[in-house]
Amino acid sequence: KGPNKVGYIGILQPFSDAIKLFTKEQIFPIYSNYISYYFSPIIGFILSLLVWMLIPYYFNMISFNLGILFFLCCTSMGVYTVMVAGWSSNSNYSLLGSLRAVAQTISYEVSLALIMLSSIILILDFNMMMFFVYQDLIWFFFLMLPLSMCWISSSLA
Repeated sequence: KGPNKVGYIGILQPFSDAIKLFTKEQIFPIYSNYISYYFSPIIGFILSLLVWMLIPYYFNMISFNLGILFFLCCTSMGVYTVMVAGWSSNSNYSLLGSLRAVAQTISYEVSLALIMLSSIILILDFNMMMFFVYQDLIWFFFLMLPLSMCWISSSLA
């Protein structure tokens, strides 16, 4: 069924995609390094879920004083999972593709980190809760509009 047919206005579509993904047959290349080939996407998924701990809430039980550095560390560790996934398949083409993806990811991470440094200079703190507090009157998106457009284009890339 199409993306707007599952559930009400397609709300259940991600769940049906997840069920389809987990019920498919697992195919592994013959000469691959099985352990690292299997676990590198899982580790990448865990790293992307760790970033969600940083979302500032008033009732947040975990408040990092260095949340920005934790964000940068988690996103930069995702590069290694892409590289290991390409290497462990034991194919030259997938290795070249993963190295290309790693180079592209690193180049965009550098630009995102430099844009983020400008907003860190505004609040003089690495805590994500301070970003939430300081944007009470005016959002940083409108305060730094050209950098916000650069952030959006780098995030989409």
